[in-house]
Amino acid sequence: MLTIGKLATATGVKVPTIRYYEQIGLLPEAERSEGNQRLYGRATRERLSFIRHARDLGFPLDAIRELLSLADDPDRPCAEADIIAARQLAAVRERIARLEALRTELERMVAQCAHGTISDCRVIEVLGNHDLCLHDDHAA
Repeated sequence: MLTIGKLATATGVKVPTIRYYEQIGLLPEAERSEGNQRLYGRATRERLSFIRHARDLGFPLDAIRELLSLADDPDRPCAEADIIAARQLAAVRERIARLEALRTELERMVAQCAHGTISDCRVIEVLGNHDLCLHDDHAA
């Protein structure tokens, strides 16, 4: 049995996060010692590691809840898990596209910098007027 601190160290999940996962039902309520200290077994450690890995991959908590529910029924077809993973992949691709657009805009802002004074600074000008972003007639 692990205390909450040892569970946190073993999984790389902070103590307040473990308590939060218990509160929202992603983790079962911990057993308690005679001194009322939380105690966790191997199954909870494995479940928390699953949650941590899913969070590292960007899965939202609702999707993790669905995946955990599916994992509790090992004979069930994995099609539902595939759909959840495909949704996450689509979300990651969308995020990458937004980040690439941000990179392009930032590169353009920096390239157009005249290295003069703030009154002539393209970075300040673009940040102050969002209409100049992505449809600027001054773009290279």
